[in-house]
Amino acid sequence: MLNDHEVLSDQANKIIEDNEVLLPNEVIAEIVYVLEKVYKVKSDEICDTLLDLIKFTNIIVDDIEVIEEAFLLFSRRRLDFVDTLLYAYRKVKGYEIYTSDKKLKNLLT
Repeated sequence: MLNDHEVLSDQANKIIEDNEVLLPNEVIAEIVYVLEKVYKVKSDEICDTLLDLIKFTNIIVDDIEVIEEAFLLFSRRRLDFVDTLLYAYRKVKGYEIYTSDKKLKNLLT
């Protein structure tokens, strides 16, 4: 995504272009974490890039509606991506979320 390593970037592009790729929510969360915390990419840039990626016809995402909702919130609020995923599971799927995290708890009420 960053094209910061010529060989690895080329390998990743080839894998994505030539295969059907499962992108579990856990991997998406890890990608977001690394881009945000290690590479200091802004949340709206992360969201735009990953939303474009998951729209590829060969990219399979478990719950695309949940991921899209999580990205929408992540791009607008100062929350951890996992918290936005939990919020999205509640909003999209109606799941009950129990947490002691104050920011997430306020968002859920």
